Amino acid sequence: MIMERKRMDCPALPPGWKKEEVIRKSGLSAGKSDVYYYSPTGKKFRSKPQLSRYLGNTVDLGCFDFRTGKMMPSKLQKSKQRLRNDNLSLSKGKPDLNTALPIRQTASIFKQPVTKVVNHPGNKVKTDLQRATEQPRQLFWEKRLKGLRSSDVTQEVLRTMELPKGLQRVGPDTTDETLLSAIASALHMSSAPITGQTSMAAEKNPAIWLNTSQPLCKAFIVTDEDIREQEEKVHQARKSLEEALMADGLARAAELTRDMSVEGKASA
Repeated sequence: MIMERKRMDCPALPPGWKKEEVIRKSGLSAGKSDVYYYSPTGKKFRSKPQLSRYLGNTVDLGCFDFRTGKMMPSKLQKSKQRLRNDNLSLSKGKPDLNTALPIRQTASIFKQPVTKVVNHPGNKVKTDLQRATEQPRQLFWEKRLKGLRSSDVTQEVLRTMELPKGLQRVGPDTTDETLLSAIASALHMSSAPITGQTSMAAEKNPAIWLNTSQPLCKAFIVTDEDIREQEEKVHQARKSLEEALMADGLARAAELTRDMSVEGKASA
């Protein structure tokens, strides 16, 4: 694999530190780059945690951007704001680790069913736990998911998926993103088939005829052709991933061999 290496001084770190950017010129990962840092003694660092452990308290890397090699005050401000929010939530009590979706925020106002078993010793009262945990869903509860965005570890917002043309939303002020969240939550929370709103009356007046157990979309059917197309996409994605991993493994092996050769020459 052909690679271009650029090594330069890093002013954000103590004198003598070097930053190296390796740009891949061929293969499936062409155009991508890896960043490494070298200490004045020639020790190589591949990640920010390694760099932080080595430098210890001598350099504050809180706002240091590993890829650009610069101090980014905005990152430190976001980190402090996130820390303040975490402390505020902890001061109010234990953090809520429940992954349940925001379907209903108020307690049920309906009486829970109770069954009295007359032939039980002492005539003790039993409750139907399955019914007791069921709560009615509010209409258009999926709209609470509006505005939520998924992001990676660097707080970069992930690209939203595109829905198939056969899925058409139902209900007032609904968007494709709301429909996508509703379908994802339905697949996550329910084991029942996802069919959409099968009643034609729901399109005319969803406030009356809406089936709250189904997402806010018109009825649809998944055909065998749709399944085959999806299987082909998965096959191609796995093949591309396999090729990318093999190319990356070969590149890392070649780089490791080169580093060992350089270290052997230096020690000799």
